[in-house]
Amino acid sequence: MNAIIYNVTIKVEDSIAAAWLDWLQEEHIPDIIATGCFTHARILRLMEVDDSEGPTYAVQYHAESRALYNRYIEQFSDEMRKKGTDKWGGRFIAFRSVMQVVH
Repeated sequence: MNAIIYNVTIKVEDSIAAAWLDWLQEEHIPDIIATGCFTHARILRLMEVDDSEGPTYAVQYHAESRALYNRYIEQFSDEMRKKGTDKWGGRFIAFRSVMQVVH
């Protein structure tokens, strides 16, 4: 059974960057981990990208199986995305990808 990484890359407007990062760490990631679908998450800041309008982050959520990732998507992802949009509106852009751990 290979682990899955659910990667969410987010470009955040400068005007909300600090408050958004606090919210991500204190509320959003704990809410997602509490679903039981992921074991942990890691926050990375992208380097060598255009930060003129704000920083870009990647959040990597680690699931022990594809079934757990699928459970998250089917049961929880819509609500979690809505919480972020309700709080921050259009002041961020998110792109999502799914990766299988090979080694």
